[in-house]
Formats: sequence, C-alpha cells, structure tokens
Amino acid sequence: MINVTKTYLPPKAEYDALLQSVWDSSWITNNGPMVQRLEEELKAYLGVKYLLYVNNGTIAIQLALKALDLHGEIITTPFSYCATTTSILWENCTPVFADIEPVSFNIDANKIEALITKKTTGIMATHVYGRPCDMMKIEKIALKHNLKVIYDAAHTFGSTLNGKSLVSYGDVSTLSFHATKLFHTVEGGAIVCQNEEIYRKLYLQRMFGHEGDEHYMMGINGKSSEFHAAMGLCILPKIEELIRRRTEIADLYNQHLNFEVLKKPNTYLDNTNFNNAYYAVVFKSEAQLLKITSVLKANEINIRRYFYPSLNKLNYLKETNPCPISEDISVRVASLPSYYDLANEDIIRICNLINENL
Repeated sequence: MINVTKTYLPPKAEYDALLQSVWDSSWITNNGPMVQRLEEELKAYLGVKYLLYVNNGTIAIQLALKALDLHGEIITTPFSYCATTTSILWENCTPVFADIEPVSFNIDANKIEALITKKTTGIMATHVYGRPCDMMKIEKIALKHNLKVIYDAAHTFGSTLNGKSLVSYGDVSTLSFHATKLFHTVEGGAIVCQNEEIYRKLYLQRMFGHEGDEHYMMGINGKSSEFHAAMGLCILPKIEELIRRRTEIADLYNQHLNFEVLKKPNTYLDNTNFNNAYYAVVFKSEAQLLKITSVLKANEINIRRYFYPSLNKLNYLKETNPCPISEDISVRVASLPSYYDLANEDIIRICNLINENL
C-alpha cells in the first residue's frame, strides 16, 4: 500500500547511540540534556532566538494563546487542520473565520479588517502547505488595531520568505513535529516567540507554572522526553536531503499531471522558498475527487482530503460566517503521496491513474 505519507526513520544505530547517554544518566524527562540540545540546534537552523520544544503542535497553539492572554474573538482561517480552530475553542475564545484567497489557500488578508470588533484580540493564520500568508499585510492590520498575531506554522519547517524562516514573523509561531511531518520527533512541536517576556511565560507554562519550589503561574504539562528529542537530533542533520527529495517528487507531479483539468495551490509573494512537504491538487468537483480516490484505492494507493471540511462547517460550532472559497476548495482538494523513499515509477503510475480517470 502506498500511503499519502510515510514516517522517515534514521538508521537505528544512530538513534541507539544517542540513547546510550539517556540510559547512563536515567534522566528521561523534565527538560533533559537532549531536549536542551535540540532546542539549541533548532534555534540555529531556524535562525531564531527564543524557541521552546513541547510535546505536540496543538499544545504549542494553546500555550501561545494563553501566554499572549488572548480572549474574546480571534480571527482565523477556515482552511487548516481542526487543531487550529479547536485550540481557540479550548481556550474559551471564539473563532471568527476570514475566507481564504484562491491562489495559496491562505487566509485572505484583505478580508480580515472587516471582521474586527471590540471583542477581537488576535489573528491566527496558517501557512497552508508551507506557503507563507501575506504576513506583511496581516501584521500591518494587527499593529493598527493593537492585535496579537499567531502563525500556525506546522507545515513550514525549511520554508523561507526573504531568506528568513517563516517562524521569524508574528508575535508567536507554532510548529508541529508529528510523525507525519517533514521534520519530526515522533510526537512533538515547538513555539517560537520574539521577546524574552513571552518566552519566560511560555517556559513556565510548559512546566506546570513553577520552577523548583517556586510557583509563578498556572501551567500545564507541555514538556517532552529525551527519547523524542533524540529522534529529532537524528533527523535534523538530514533535513536538507529530505527537502531535496520532496522537491524532486513535486517536480515529477508537476511534469506528469494534467493541469488542464487539475489545479494546485501557488503563491503570489516574491522571494519565497518552499519545503514541498505536501503536494495538494484540486479536482474539478467533489464527485471527481471521490472517483479518483476510489480508483487509486483499488490500486493500493491512498490519498487524503486535506483539509476537509472547511472549519467553519465543523458540527460542534454554534454559529459561523460563510466562507465560500474555503468551502468550495475543501470538498475538491486532496494531498497526494509524498515521502522520502517513494519511488519515481510509483509517482508516474499515480499520475497516469489520475489522468486516465479525470
């Protein structure tokens, strides 16, 4: 079976070698040396000053909301994974959806300002498939209205704008290091912020709100283990090779798929560099997508409706505003298989099966 993704695992001997020091010390959690080392190496790779490694990407968003003291309404995107919206709800805030623009599928910055009310305290945008939002416009709006900006940067590891990592922007950016991600620690995530005060709050909130015997604030258990950090330390040196291979895969899809019928997301921003962590295509209709899904599954190939549904249509939301572009794209989009050891001949076979059944 060819799945939409497959976790990259480093040579087991490399992982075992790192774990020997864990066995020697018996220090397996509570901000151990592997966690601290991973944080330093991630800061160096991403070119940022303040970064905290946490146990998953959803906790990262929840901690960001709490550290920025957001409440009331948060303007966000309807085209993202459900954790973007549910984290807002979990923190007792109200998501207000700004529709997406039809090129990159990112939040349409031109639709944000009309949604701002006296209850609005923040903007949370997602860099969809690793392509940057219009951050300059978003942050100009935020500055004008005294709002905080969080970027859900779960897809962005290795993506840049103007030569800087996408997590260099906003008040806070969050990353996911789930096993399905380009860079992973089995489970995990990170929070990047721009100033020491927010970093200190995040640091304490990740550790139950206390340091030693001194309790400073309410916190949660957001810390991760030495075993997870060791996985990240094994994979990080290979990240450029992993991005290179994903780019090769994207190039093959670009060459062989029928884009007279299909559509794919793109960007209108200059000076961008993508990690090609995902390869998404949009079909002419939902019926066509479901037909192709069935054909591929019969050939032992799985694709994924990602993202689906449009988040403003989640059945546990009470009231939401319509987002016609997101609602349309979400029923027609799917991510195709892309992972390090996916064979070129399999990529071409996937393309042929799709083209023959459009």
